[in-house]
Amino acid sequence: MNQKKKMQVQKKGSVWEVWKTAFRLGLTSFGGPVAHLGYFREEYVQRRQWLDEKTYADLVALCQFLPGPASSQVGIGIGFMRAGFWGAFAAWLGFTLPSALALSLFAYFFQDASSISTEWLHGLLVAAVAVVAQAVWGMAKNFAYDRPRASIAIVAAVFTLLVPSVFSQVGIIAAAGIAGSFLVQNTIEEKPTLIAVGIHKKTAVSLLILFLALLILLPMARNLTDSHWIALFDSFYRSGALVFGGGHVVLPLLQAEVVPTGWLTADEFLAGYGAAQAVPGPLFTFASYLGMASFGWRGALVATIGIFLPSFLLIIGMLPFWHWLRHHPRFQAALGGINAAVVGILLAALYHPVWTKAVKSPLDFSLALAAFALLTIWKWPPWLVVVFSFAAGAIFSFVS
Repeated sequence: MNQKKKMQVQKKGSVWEVWKTAFRLGLTSFGGPVAHLGYFREEYVQRRQWLDEKTYADLVALCQFLPGPASSQVGIGIGFMRAGFWGAFAAWLGFTLPSALALSLFAYFFQDASSISTEWLHGLLVAAVAVVAQAVWGMAKNFAYDRPRASIAIVAAVFTLLVPSVFSQVGIIAAAGIAGSFLVQNTIEEKPTLIAVGIHKKTAVSLLILFLALLILLPMARNLTDSHWIALFDSFYRSGALVFGGGHVVLPLLQAEVVPTGWLTADEFLAGYGAAQAVPGPLFTFASYLGMASFGWRGALVATIGIFLPSFLLIIGMLPFWHWLRHHPRFQAALGGINAAVVGILLAALYHPVWTKAVKSPLDFSLALAAFALLTIWKWPPWLVVVFSFAAGAIFSFVS
């Protein structure tokens, strides 16, 4: 009992508050998965304090290990820890619905478009620079504050930039965990935060078994039937279950699933890709566009559920074991190295693709500096900085 009193226990919340918070993030989180992690940290850790900095970093590290969209998985995990299964669903739905609906409507009204011009949205990319920079700065102060951790972070950033591949981040994080278990094991100062995940280990194992069963059985069912619904669900479930790195990495997998089958033309696929860059929320909602363009509203629903279902099964299935592992000193030391590597990976992403895509001129750099100052000095909320950057970018595009 005394030990429990010394440990922080996460306060439970309501499904409604999870939904409202996630929905606002879904409306304002521009910039891709790396920026999303910055928005999440600002909202869930610093502003609402639903979980502490270390728990958030550990959850990010766990999601980096798993296939699928890391930012969506982090949101699902936070929603589950806050309000159970329905909280996980509310967190996913709130964050996903705005972009899924926008891309579905785009497919419905502009399916024949061959190109999308998004130059006037350039300010949103600049806002992402400021958000990611703030996240890197804040996380570095907490998780790369000594020589071993800082060294791991720098090495992780270098390898992320020099060895870009689908599996490089997984290898970097695994190597950082091994290095951390030796280099930082004597610097652990605190016990891990107690998180009441609210799920029995047998249930978690069942979810992991279901994840593997669907991965194996869906292709078999597809070959045995002529149902285009099974084929559609199989295509998007496999894409969500097998892609590491998330974000843009899933695009070639989806292209191979929908274009050769004749569901979409290459021009329609590229039109949807262009639109996906202009909406907030997870890039995986590109599936909503593809499903809508292929088979209407039911197709959008099937494709969206199919691509995100693996994330639900994996993150909720892994949470109880993650909590158990975090109580072991050796694993905590490994997490120290992993958290430092996540800082390095975010640092690399700040340069490419965030910086390289957004900062093209001294004007862009000036706007990025202004947005960063508003976040860090004036303490503006991220959504307001996004609005400011969007307006400034739109004005610059019209006067230039």
